[in-house]
Amino acid sequence: MKHENTLAYAQQQDAQDPMAGYREQFHHPVIDGKQVLYFTGNSLGLQPKSAREYVNKELDEWAKLGVEGHFIAENPWVSYHELLTPASARLVGAKESEVVCMGSLTNNLHLLFVSFYKPTAKRFKIISEAKMFPSDRYLLETQARHHGFNPDEAIIEIAPRDGEYLIHEDDIIAAIEEHSDELALVFFGGMNYFTGQLFDMEKLTKTAHQHGALAGFDLAHAAGNVPLEMHKWNVDFAAWCTYKYINSSAGNVAGLFVHERHGDDTSINRFGGWWGHNKERRFLMENTFDPMKGAEGWQLSNAPVMGMAILRASLDIFDEAGIHNLRAKSLKLTSYLEFIFNDVVQQFPDIKLEIITPSNPEQRGAQLSIKLIGTDKSFFDQLTKAGVISDFRSPDVIRLAPAPLYNSFEDVYQFGNTLHSLLSQWR
Repeated sequence: MKHENTLAYAQQQDAQDPMAGYREQFHHPVIDGKQVLYFTGNSLGLQPKSAREYVNKELDEWAKLGVEGHFIAENPWVSYHELLTPASARLVGAKESEVVCMGSLTNNLHLLFVSFYKPTAKRFKIISEAKMFPSDRYLLETQARHHGFNPDEAIIEIAPRDGEYLIHEDDIIAAIEEHSDELALVFFGGMNYFTGQLFDMEKLTKTAHQHGALAGFDLAHAAGNVPLEMHKWNVDFAAWCTYKYINSSAGNVAGLFVHERHGDDTSINRFGGWWGHNKERRFLMENTFDPMKGAEGWQLSNAPVMGMAILRASLDIFDEAGIHNLRAKSLKLTSYLEFIFNDVVQQFPDIKLEIITPSNPEQRGAQLSIKLIGTDKSFFDQLTKAGVISDFRSPDVIRLAPAPLYNSFEDVYQFGNTLHSLLSQWR
């Protein structure tokens, strides 16, 4: 597609966009009296306007029914999490039995590691990407220590080659093959938070299995961003948050996936909680843990209904829009952002700004990471002051996320105008 850096072109694209109407289903922040350009859905998604209605309904049920809301509310709270399962399963490409919404992201990953990181004296190593999200790195470090291993020996980090920003998947495959006899687990962020690089999870899973290891993924930046096929790709386990692209509010309930070949095996070791216990006997208060089949068997506690109500509001929007339709728009919108950025920056050859996200659309989602070469965070601060809400990651990267549910082509065009104005003053 041949893009144009004009308002008329951007407005024409919006007029032709079948997803354009979803923009009006979200609140758009107004800061210092001005509606901002919001490009940080990879950090916190915008609020669906329907969220208030969904939460108020449960607040009204609480007010009317008190504790009986667990059983006689229109959507009984004891099973409220089940309302989220079908849409969540569709979003990550799973069977409904393989998915459950619960807990928080890192908490869920630790619970999954109890079951799927079972190191031995010989097989104890974990292969992961360098510069992974810090919480994931802390997870790996503390899991290794918990099992009595030195993290520096147990964790093998695959980094970009010298002078590059992206990881070669051939290097990951080579590391799996090299450490085949010692490897317990391959664990990656499905999409790297820093560069926005989308990994071939199917290929990594297949290779891990060929060498006797399991494969798991943190889908924080992939779920709700790109189409996923967790079941088809034969992934062993995965987890994701819901407050980024899935727009469920800050720190809200997360989700996890366990492939049915594991979920149907109730003998797999796990940490137990009463919400993972046989639901037909849950309230008999028995002493012996009898885990449910499927991903629900990893639950610990009862559902946080108010937070889940917000998540339900957002998942209903995703279900209506369709992740494949959103991906189609995302490819166009991210491509336009890339074009606008390059068109503006080339006018200022003495200023070094560079996109480090893959240029191949199939290897990225709705994110472009911009490296501020020879500058510092002050440029990001100026961008924010000018009304562009993006995200800064130390030491020198700005992340821009054109979310297809609520960002428009005109947003991208106006970002280009703001960028041009700032670079003109930056000289």
